[in-house]
Amino acid sequence: MNKNKQTGFSLVEVMIVVLIIGILASVAFPSYRDYVLTSNRTAAQACLMELSQVMERSYTQNMRYNPNGFVLPNLQCRNDLAARYTFALAAVAERTYRLSAAPTSIQSDGCGTLLLTHTGQKGAQGGFTAADVDRCW
Repeated sequence: MNKNKQTGFSLVEVMIVVLIIGILASVAFPSYRDYVLTSNRTAAQACLMELSQVMERSYTQNMRYNPNGFVLPNLQCRNDLAARYTFALAAVAERTYRLSAAPTSIQSDGCGTLLLTHTGQKGAQGGFTAADVDRCW
């Protein structure tokens, strides 16, 4: 029997494992980040649609989009996304409105401000170009 036999891992084996974990992390982290940004953008789109429904209900009740004292309600989706998006109502008139969701610095995914108008027209990057809408909506 050999009493001097060592057990355990060598430094080379540990370094190989660290290298493999580093490679996996370098592939997984960007994918995870993109997934989080995309899911938050999708949630912001859903919130814009919900706010649009609020505007349509207001129009049904008042026959105009801008009754006296109207402000966007503080919906749960706005609270959930407050750190990532700022929702606003712009260009509101009796028969028109435009909703926007402007991303904060932690939601910089290249799509910029998402827009939704009273006609259902969708926009991104602060405009309504087809390429931006296809990529971001």
